Amino acid sequence: MARHGGIVVMTNPQLPAVAEPGYLTAALRKAGALDAGAVREVKVLHERDTVVSHITRIGLRYVGESAGAPQTLILKTPHADFAKTLAHGGRHEVAFYTKLAPNMPRGLVPRCFDGRFDEQGEAWHLLLEDLTDSHEIATRWPLPPSREQTFAIVSTLAHWHAAWWDHPDLGHSIGTRASPDDSAQHMETFAGHYDRFADLLGDRLSEERRLLYRRLIDQSGRLSERYHSRRNLSITHGDAHIWNFFLPRAGVADTVRIFDFDLWGVNVPTNDLAYMMALHWFPERRQALERPLLNLYHETLLASGITGYTRGALDRDYRLSVLWHITKPVWQWSINIPPVIWWHHLERIMMAVEDLGCEELL
Repeated sequence: MARHGGIVVMTNPQLPAVAEPGYLTAALRKAGALDAGAVREVKVLHERDTVVSHITRIGLRYVGESAGAPQTLILKTPHADFAKTLAHGGRHEVAFYTKLAPNMPRGLVPRCFDGRFDEQGEAWHLLLEDLTDSHEIATRWPLPPSREQTFAIVSTLAHWHAAWWDHPDLGHSIGTRASPDDSAQHMETFAGHYDRFADLLGDRLSEERRLLYRRLIDQSGRLSERYHSRRNLSITHGDAHIWNFFLPRAGVADTVRIFDFDLWGVNVPTNDLAYMMALHWFPERRQALERPLLNLYHETLLASGITGYTRGALDRDYRLSVLWHITKPVWQWSINIPPVIWWHHLERIMMAVEDLGCEELL
């Protein structure tokens, strides 16, 4: 916005080089989304910051043959305040969209037209399919979704997990797998955070909960054996709350899409389910939907061709994932996520641990 002689003039925000017509033309042609035409004009339609990134919706005008080319795109770039400190998340998400997404069934994630990470400057960007007009987030945080919305989300999550279930490249050319020594070091770091967390909370963390944490830390090596078995693993989202899913708007015949992949990894798939339900939902809602959703998840795996993973195995994995998720509020506190998030997570996950008898696993 500029001021000339008392008159306010709106100016188009300065766009990075990756949003220039020439770059976009080359990127869209390489992605097979543009034939002989070229991008003539780029206009900012909307922009906003998330916690760690900057989202710009851009409109495109073409010259020449452009039938089928996108009229709008989502440009995702680093948040200026975290460009250096959280660069690994950008690197990780670019890797997902450029290496994994092309080898997945269509319709599970937004289409990526271009993605790059600059190892020297640690700048990165993604040019993604714009789903603004066709899709929406289920609810406004922290309101839980409806039963119908939740079933659609979990079905999509199961299809996504099935696409990478025990893939031979997991931990090799696709993601990494921690060794037992890595896991031990990870828990040693956690134990240090936990001690400071417990000191901070004082009598707001009961002796029963302190004992639960101490037992988890002491037995973490044995509990990690499920992960180190290297069986029935997949690519997990790592932040699979319901606000990271786009659902088709009313009257739109399309699929649910998953987004925000800066925390993906090779892990036990039920970690995503426990994160979605046990960490984020209060008991009444979770108790009403947990069993039907686990049934749906397992049925979807079977329909997708996954064999050798019983319904009982799913239950055991889910309970173990719920138990592990008592660590999440501590990790969140350690990176300065505000108490309005981690305190409620702490209360909800502890109630889930009690409901599901997860202490038996210790």
